[in-house]
Amino acid sequence: MDDGYAVSAPLSLEVSGLRYTYPDGHEALTGVDLRIAQGERVALLGPNGAGKTTLVLHLNGILRGSAGSVRVGGLPVVPENYVEIRRRVGIVFQDPDDQLFMPTVAEDVAFGPANLGLRGAELAARVDEALEAVGMSQYRDRAPHHLSFGQRRRVAVATVLAMRPEILVLDEPSSNLDPASRRELATILRGLPVTLLMVTHDLPYALELCHRSVVMDQGRIVADAPTRQLLADTDLLARHRLELPYGFAPIQLPQ
Repeated sequence: MDDGYAVSAPLSLEVSGLRYTYPDGHEALTGVDLRIAQGERVALLGPNGAGKTTLVLHLNGILRGSAGSVRVGGLPVVPENYVEIRRRVGIVFQDPDDQLFMPTVAEDVAFGPANLGLRGAELAARVDEALEAVGMSQYRDRAPHHLSFGQRRRVAVATVLAMRPEILVLDEPSSNLDPASRRELATILRGLPVTLLMVTHDLPYALELCHRSVVMDQGRIVADAPTRQLLADTDLLARHRLELPYGFAPIQLPQ
């Protein structure tokens, strides 16, 4: 399996030699190299404990590596750049309730841009744009906790889109969604004009949304290839504790 998938410039994300050790001595990243071009949609796969979340938390400076570097759109992820980096990298957490805390949907979506100093018509336009992108405009005055789980996840995506990020990072976006909500979210994500990094155990969803997939295990990248090719490698999947649903054969699906 190819572990050096070639991408063309310009790059949205460049990770070089990244290492990170937690205070208890556990080395979570052991020299990660990853390049993602603007507009790519990439799935980040791997078993629990592989280092996926640790890697994601380096993309906007929540964690800082002991060695190596991270650049977003050419800008180094260092403390003096954190305000701009955190605008450029939007992370949507697995539980939307971690991101929704205002009285109404519109206020939740406005929160980030307002913190950047946007006001008045410009702020209202950001909110309208983000809600329209996720198909939630009609719910702008609703309380988030009155929405379905799938609707709350879409609003969580809107709160990040309102910042106009360069990279949208999604943590298990299909988890706990019913089939209709899963399909609706996939349609939304396919239409977004951003670079997408999707952390997921849902291998069919990775195939549906991401042409390219990266597998992490034990703190390093062990495979980087077109998703269809990667999911057809049963030995690779077994070595890294990744499983397709029973009867799912990616090689037989239409291109």
